[in-house]
Amino acid sequence: MKKLLLGTVALFALGAAPVMAADLAARPYTKAPPVIVALYNWSGFYVGANGGWGTSRKSWDLYAPGGLVSEGSHDASGATAGGQIGYNWQVGAWVFGVEAQGNWADFKGSNASLAVAGATNQSKIEAFGLFTGRVGYAWNNALLYAKGGAAVVSDKYSYYPTATGVTVATASETRWGAAVGAGFEYGFTPNWSFAVEYDHLFLDKKDVTFTSGVSDRIKQDADLVTARINYRWGGPVVAKY
Repeated sequence: MKKLLLGTVALFALGAAPVMAADLAARPYTKAPPVIVALYNWSGFYVGANGGWGTSRKSWDLYAPGGLVSEGSHDASGATAGGQIGYNWQVGAWVFGVEAQGNWADFKGSNASLAVAGATNQSKIEAFGLFTGRVGYAWNNALLYAKGGAAVVSDKYSYYPTATGVTVATASETRWGAAVGAGFEYGFTPNWSFAVEYDHLFLDKKDVTFTSGVSDRIKQDADLVTARINYRWGGPVVAKY
């Protein structure tokens, strides 16, 4: 009888083990949380200020009875400050935009005339404007861009006897041309960004008549380097999963 009871207990234990294992709940699978990558959004209207330095190469040719006579060249250089307003569209990593910029300038220079003995020619760019389109490629909050469009400058000219320094004739003009440039912009908050930009202005040559009746053909171009800060009204930072 004792052997029968022990055998029954052993069989029960062997049979119960698989049942107990089957009754254990399966370990739940936990999905890893998604990885969120913040993408900077360059889209929207922006307004900003800029300041820097510029220089313009001026070449003067005097209209004389025998034809044009070179009077020489000089660089008109100085400081500039102004503002800009624009709009950006972002498509993936590409950023497209339009911008208008207006600047006060103080680019001045002079040279002794090679055609008129004892005379000095002087020029000054007092202001300029740029109306451009932009295209750039963004790495999150860093943007490398190129731009191109129209440029306009306000010029003043004068000449005077070198010995006295007293102006004897003046002229002024508004000259249109083309502009190309490139820059690097960095967004340091969702709405504020800082940029450094270079622009070249193609202003060609134009006939200028002075108050004395003398005429010169003056050729010029300009180079600009500015630091810029912008505030943008755009969408929030985009989250990419």
